[in-house]
Amino acid sequence: MAHPELERCIEVIKQLRHPTEGCPWDLEQTHRTLLRYLVEESYEFIEATEAGDPKLMEEEIGDVLLQVLLHSTIAEEHGAFTLESVARKLADKIVRRHPHVFDRRGSQISTEEVVENWKGIKLKEKGEKKYAVDTKLLQAPALESAFRIGEVSRTVNFDWSDYQQVVFKVEEEWQEVKEELPPGGQYNRARVKEEVGDLLFSVAQLARHLGLNPEECLREANKKFIGRFQKVEDLVRGQGKTLQKTPQSELEELWVRVKKQ
Repeated sequence: MAHPELERCIEVIKQLRHPTEGCPWDLEQTHRTLLRYLVEESYEFIEATEAGDPKLMEEEIGDVLLQVLLHSTIAEEHGAFTLESVARKLADKIVRRHPHVFDRRGSQISTEEVVENWKGIKLKEKGEKKYAVDTKLLQAPALESAFRIGEVSRTVNFDWSDYQQVVFKVEEEWQEVKEELPPGGQYNRARVKEEVGDLLFSVAQLARHLGLNPEECLREANKKFIGRFQKVEDLVRGQGKTLQKTPQSELEELWVRVKKQ
């Protein structure tokens, strides 16, 4: 099966990394310096998917592919691995973890059984983990990590029994934040940071108990805020003003008006 455009893309990236004829910016990049772009491009693909825009999805997944190709090319330059070895390992793993597709074609199996089989095969490959809740759960964005930590804790019988108990926990953590913020504006930054973290973690668990992903909840809230704020900015400009020179009380009135709309 030929993929001429993919092969051309690989060669384009290699040219960017050519030691004497490549791009100066690309030549300066390392695995570490590129990490932020991998995260950014992944989120841009998520946004395009949520918007239901196939053309934009095509563009954004291409940007994700660019990061994969750059990392693979850099690794190949250092003799670590290649795109071919990455593809081989991935294909081998997928085949190995889908015996119902590749070894027993046509066998009837439910989605739940697929998940359990995947977990069993993965356990055989990697062995028993030392800890049920381990540091690998920290690899996702913080709010998503909190969600996953709660999910794993639930599987080992360490969880609240219902969402009402989590509500009480959120209220308790919020109270502890307030206790660290006495009148007068003087507070212990380290203590407040710790208590705010506990509050956010508890809110993430409340979302989980309500069948919601806190990362998605916050992303939607961010989008909603930006949409409303842009409308406020349009109203301000319509009055011949700028945001910076508009009193906060007026901005608040406009915000309330936009929110009602």
